[in-house]
Amino acid sequence: MQQETKAPGFVLAIDCGNTSTSFGLFAGDADAMAEPLGTFESTTPKRLSADEARMKTLQILSLLAQDAGIDAKAPFGTILSCVVPSLTESWREGLAKASGLKPLVVGPGLKSGMRLAYKDPSEIGPDRLADAVATRALLGSPAIAVDFGTTLNIEAIGQDGSFLGGIIAPGVALGARALRGAAARLPEIELAVPAHAIGTTTKEAMQSGLILGEIARVDGLLDAVMAELGTAAPIVVTGDGAASLAASMRHEAKVDEALTLKGLHLLYCANPKFQGRAGK
Repeated sequence: MQQETKAPGFVLAIDCGNTSTSFGLFAGDADAMAEPLGTFESTTPKRLSADEARMKTLQILSLLAQDAGIDAKAPFGTILSCVVPSLTESWREGLAKASGLKPLVVGPGLKSGMRLAYKDPSEIGPDRLADAVATRALLGSPAIAVDFGTTLNIEAIGQDGSFLGGIIAPGVALGARALRGAAARLPEIELAVPAHAIGTTTKEAMQSGLILGEIARVDGLLDAVMAELGTAAPIVVTGDGAASLAASMRHEAKVDEALTLKGLHLLYCANPKFQGRAGK
């Protein structure tokens, strides 16, 4: 008979995105929608070895544990969302070496606790699934999540609590890079909400087009999503610049900077049978 694995003292959630990687530390016995004990964000590298992933995990864990006043040497579990395929295996191996426990990697086979009304559920990005799980736990159903990142992701939760699908579009920073790349004379700008729609400098005009254009696009897409839902729905916003963007949106929205990390923690809690020792 296989010996039951003792629950870890805390859980480290890792969200590896195209541009940045976020870490969230949660108490092992935390309630389902608990706030992280601490968070950390680093730039996503183009290449990463398993040893580098192990070193980074232990360094960041030590910082977060110190800030939270807990013992960094206590047993800990890990869960990974990675949208960069070339980095997934390095993270998987590095996390196993760092924790001594098999990391949970969000993908096919992991229970989400919600029906996935998607033609091919294996296509759902792990960050999108984490956002959907956290959104339903936070707002109930129906509900909508907006995630500002390298891509703009909008996720829709139906009235029956199922994940219906959503929208994927280029994000603000990606749009800014494309604009500069196609027009050599355009400068690099700060991606901040401008005071006026009519820019009186090139930088102001770019801010208006990129930021106010993004806000108008999101508001329009939210109208379309709610029309298909057949009802108004509460909205949560997360990601890069979420607070300032949400403040300028026509739709009222709750801001939760740790939404994806909270969703990963929920997924970890929902999959106890996968929480075994590395190599088991």
